[in-house]
Amino acid sequence: MLTCTYIVERIDGDYALLRRTDETDPKAEPKLVARVLLPMEIREGSRLLYEYLQYSIID
Repeated sequence: MLTCTYIVERIDGDYALLRRTDETDPKAEPKLVARVLLPMEIREGSRLLYEYLQYSIID
């Protein structure tokens, strides 16, 4: 099962751009995720854990 952490880089309407924190390639594109799949409390700069096909806020 894939487990990784993301930073909410930008919120744009119904979508959020997430950047993986363990990504080694600095040119990697951010991941576009529908906000309905994310916790309601997210803000730009929030740290998220992706585990078991769900996102949760960490810290």
